[in-house]
Amino acid sequence: MTVIFVLPAYDEAENLGSLLDNVKAAMGAAGLAYKIVVIDDGSKDPTYAVARRYAEHMPIVIEQNMPNQGLAAALRKGFIRAAALAAPDDVIVTMDADNTHTPAQVPQLLAALQPGVDVVVASRYRRGAEIYGLSASRKALSRGAALLFQIFFPMRGVRDYTCGYRACRAELLQRALRLYGDDFVSERGFSCVADTLLKLNRLGGRVAEIPLVLRYDLKQGRSKMAVVRTTLQTLWLLVRRRLSIGIVRA
Repeated sequence: MTVIFVLPAYDEAENLGSLLDNVKAAMGAAGLAYKIVVIDDGSKDPTYAVARRYAEHMPIVIEQNMPNQGLAAALRKGFIRAAALAAPDDVIVTMDADNTHTPAQVPQLLAALQPGVDVVVASRYRRGAEIYGLSASRKALSRGAALLFQIFFPMRGVRDYTCGYRACRAELLQRALRLYGDDFVSERGFSCVADTLLKLNRLGGRVAEIPLVLRYDLKQGRSKMAVVRTTLQTLWLLVRRRLSIGIVRA
């Protein structure tokens, strides 16, 4: 089994190197084979140069979107490349490229992929989760979105629909891409993270969670998330998916 990381990156030159160092250390300590797909989403800083430098001594594939096209387009390109690289029994892990997600948690994600489980989310709302450096307002908005998703789209054992730190069996992701094509990641902005989880669940993917360790205090530079716009996009997604608008029947 190989772990294939998908890392969408926009202006993350200050953070990407630290994250890649941590991935290498964590995979080495766990004795896990791995590959990394870095998607440079039209960065204006040296993100691409950082990725190229690390690719000289790590198994990194670099994709580029030019100009910047947003998280959804970057994730779509990353998923397609990762699915092409993966064997069905491999695992695809998505992480933020800003060094706020801890690669040392990957063995926990893999351990939770028990028989019958297809996706594991690192959840902010599980006992034992540790959140550092996130503002009270961001915490409140995330909690509100989680409650709405639990009400309108309940999944057994799932509380965090919007965290991008996940592990997914490659076979399920490959099946989703065959069915949905480019529409697997159809939402614009950060709401695409929740929408892809809904689609994987609709295909029969069973989802589990582990407690997340979120190190927002380690992030260099400002957040790329437009909070108000993301909130409105998420609410609109809830309405449309509740009415089954834009859903491909599995």
